[in-house]
Amino acid sequence: MEFKDLKLFLHLVETKNFSKTAIQNHMSPSTLSRQIKRMEDEIGQALFLRDNRQVSLTETGEKFLKFAQQNWQQWQYFKQQIHTDVEDLTGELRIFCSVTAAYSHLPKILEKFRKLYPKVEIQLITGDPAIAVKVVQSNQADLAIAGKPSSLPSNIIFHYLDNITLSLIAPKIACISTKLLQKIPINWQKIPFILPVEGSARQRIDQWFKKNKIKSPAVYATVSGHEGIVSMVALGCGLAMLPDVVIKNSPMYDQVSRLKLDIPIEPFELGICVQKRHLELPLIRAFWQVLE
Repeated sequence: MEFKDLKLFLHLVETKNFSKTAIQNHMSPSTLSRQIKRMEDEIGQALFLRDNRQVSLTETGEKFLKFAQQNWQQWQYFKQQIHTDVEDLTGELRIFCSVTAAYSHLPKILEKFRKLYPKVEIQLITGDPAIAVKVVQSNQADLAIAGKPSSLPSNIIFHYLDNITLSLIAPKIACISTKLLQKIPINWQKIPFILPVEGSARQRIDQWFKKNKIKSPAVYATVSGHEGIVSMVALGCGLAMLPDVVIKNSPMYDQVSRLKLDIPIEPFELGICVQKRHLELPLIRAFWQVLE
């Protein structure tokens, strides 16, 4: 089994689609299928469950995933260590961030980095910012843009980028939420809220609930990530407290309104996190130096 086999396997795990993985790796789906089948024959058990739409990992596949991640990462680190000349710095750098951060904070950093190290391949992984630190800890990404947690893990270093302010938003269309907001005083217990599952924004709204003595808020839904919540508010599903940068960059921005609050919302710090021990690697160290 070769390292390129591990890369194909990991890519297929991410896309869950043979066609997408094949296209992005410049091969036909049938060629990819044969390579995966060869890996399964070598292991002696199936790695994927296949259907017409997507694939999923078998129990053996889940076990092999950990092996593949560790060995692919070690291979990348080895290549970084032997290419210490700045001008020849090559390899793959995996960066995790939210969809919003991918165009609000990351572009300026990458523009500067790519001017210095044009041969480095950037693999961008987008997802819920609430899990960003966990993604770095589990070695699924080298670096991540994340809200600073109240308690930073001892093996993680955090580089400050920005202060993120938040607003409580409501739909502009007539709905249950807007009717309840017109009553004086506002009965916050009855107004439906859409909440992030976890993360810095969730912590801030929980604090706001506590300060306003809202013991049992009416929760319409809990959602992973932030971008989809703006759309749900615009459609009249409820209220939400979200980072202003998410609200401003949403295509539904004109369909929500910010509410004036008697008790202000405390902002949180946004930054880039990395495992301390990985700063010894030339590629990650080079990226960190760009930040500094």
